[in-house]
Amino acid sequence: MTEIIHTSLAFVVAIALLVAVHEYGHFSMARRLGIKVEKFSIGFGPALFSWRSRDREVLYVIAAIPLGGYVKMLGENPDEQQDEAQATLSEQDRARAFNNQPVWKRAAVAVAGPGYNFLFAILVYMVVGWIGQQVLPPVIGDVAPASIAEQAGLHVGDRVISVGGSPVHSWQQLEEKLKQYVGSTASLKLLRDGSTIKRQLPLPAQKKDALLMNVTDQVAGFGPGLVIHIAEVMAGSAAEHYGLRNGDVVKQIDGWPVSNIGQFIARIKAHAGQNVTMVIQRGDNLMTLNVIPSPDQKKQGRLGVRLASRSLYDSEEYSMGLIEGVRYGFSRTWEMTVMTLGVFGKMVTSAIPADNLGGPIAIAQLAGKTADMGLVYFLGFLALISVNLGVLNLLPVPILDGGLLIYLGMEKLRGKPLSPKLLEVTQMMGLVLIVSLMMFAFYNDLSR
Repeated sequence: MTEIIHTSLAFVVAIALLVAVHEYGHFSMARRLGIKVEKFSIGFGPALFSWRSRDREVLYVIAAIPLGGYVKMLGENPDEQQDEAQATLSEQDRARAFNNQPVWKRAAVAVAGPGYNFLFAILVYMVVGWIGQQVLPPVIGDVAPASIAEQAGLHVGDRVISVGGSPVHSWQQLEEKLKQYVGSTASLKLLRDGSTIKRQLPLPAQKKDALLMNVTDQVAGFGPGLVIHIAEVMAGSAAEHYGLRNGDVVKQIDGWPVSNIGQFIARIKAHAGQNVTMVIQRGDNLMTLNVIPSPDQKKQGRLGVRLASRSLYDSEEYSMGLIEGVRYGFSRTWEMTVMTLGVFGKMVTSAIPADNLGGPIAIAQLAGKTADMGLVYFLGFLALISVNLGVLNLLPVPILDGGLLIYLGMEKLRGKPLSPKLLEVTQMMGLVLIVSLMMFAFYNDLSR
């Protein structure tokens, strides 16, 4: 129960903050350009708190459902743009109505919301860089026999300094950089025994998208050198029957070294009902056990254990100087923007299955996990979601900011506004599309 409350609180804080940033972008730009703003709401549904601005013009609202928000400007809705509605306005209000502003002013208001999301991400990534965090060093801990990494001359103990000329300070950065080179060759600079050397690492194209893969392990064949141990043995499981215990370190399966959890799972799945020889370390002793994984409904092997891992190498504190942090803020935001656009595009073309789309439950779980890990990780999560929110709102879908920009572009080309009826119909279509997408994402969450 405590975990649910903690996760929910982290989720509400994250969404409310990011929505406030987005809507404040619209709000501040509209006010700055002299457009009349009637309401600024964080959340939907019944108002929990509300108050008026000093000039009594704007109603600020904190609403009960913290899954969005909006800024209500005079003349923004299609029904307010009808001649009958316009005739009821005073001359001063007509001059300040959103629909009566020049195209450039309306475009500036539309762009400001996503723009503030990107700006927020830049600032947060700067802070993350300056604060610093514990990272897994980019030191190679294992190289699979006959792998691409071994053929390229990578050795255990090599520290990757850069990929394609870009500095690398953590294993996560190394993985992200290598994803960009799948289908080509990555140039690595390594530190080995105090000397700097260069190696070329070819990464052949894969059927599966690189974003869904662990490229270092699944393509190149090297890893950070993880110690895989059994965190829990399920009661009544095959693992319990054959004598596995909590804390056992898995060294080998059928003579193959185990350097990550994926390797363990793959080998067990492939040997349902078959004898598997495992070498484990229990305390200071090495032991050999013969186990037979039980077949599941899909006839894949299962032992009934929960695995955990730790690195061979100690984590390192990595923080950036003032200038480096500023550069990191901009570069990291750009990288996340490009990656988000790439994911959206690949989902549209089915290169990435749509069931990878996460909804509010997935976001809430991630919010809770990063909040548990510490401030820096939660800030990184906020920056990532802020980038996603900015990109999503710039998509050319009616009711989103990108849809409004399409309307304004068409108006500029035509030399006159689009009809309120057309706006109303297309916005309803956009609403149906967005609601359907949210329901599908929610379904994916429940399925997981």
